[in-house]
Amino acid sequence: MLDNVKNLFSTPSLPRLLVVDDDERLRALLKKFLTENGFKVDDACDAARAREKLAQETYDLMVLDVMMPGESGIEFTESLRESGDDGHNKALPILMLTALGEGEERVEGLECGADDYLSKPFEPRELVLRIEKLIARAQPRFIDTTKDLHFGSLSYCLKSQTLKNAQNEVIHLTSAESDLLSLFAKKPRESLSRNELADNSGVSLSPRTIDVQITRLRKKIESDPRQPKYLRTVRHKGYALWPD
Repeated sequence: MLDNVKNLFSTPSLPRLLVVDDDERLRALLKKFLTENGFKVDDACDAARAREKLAQETYDLMVLDVMMPGESGIEFTESLRESGDDGHNKALPILMLTALGEGEERVEGLECGADDYLSKPFEPRELVLRIEKLIARAQPRFIDTTKDLHFGSLSYCLKSQTLKNAQNEVIHLTSAESDLLSLFAKKPRESLSRNELADNSGVSLSPRTIDVQITRLRKKIESDPRQPKYLRTVRHKGYALWPD
């Protein structure tokens, strides 16, 4: 997959990554391994230094540790998603690293806008595969206007997996949100269980975290997320998408 990705991003040949972790030894190991696997890698020891890097360079993905002194990975991600230094950083794919297993921090990471997560310790090859997939998903896609679904003033193109507002501006979707909306769009008005959604999404989700992603999606497509019109809860079954 990486060979198909290399020419699509910030450098002519190599996708550029930013690794943010306060563990100096781990940063060095990750930088060495990822460089050997075809990436150009910069690193930062904390969120403050990462911001400096983001202001100086354009990155294709950030590998971000959750637990760091000062500003945590979750707080940093939330800050980028809410404002961002520019449009690119606001939509920058983020892969979170956590040593906290199935704890609340994993859910918080997805809730604040991370695209995927990986628990420490992890297999280095799995990290590479996750990164390749996230970068491939972030590439520009051809927009097929014949397959648009509408949610009030919003439109969603299934082929390009692009959500737009009435001004034709793209609304950023994380990989998890995009995967789920695509699954729903392929089966409009059909109930999908949490297990079905978790099993068929392209990123690591559990039935529990599906609810988190549904909440995030509703905030983006519903005029009143507390009383959803389009992304409905189906009692004892799961969820269903009802476009206009």
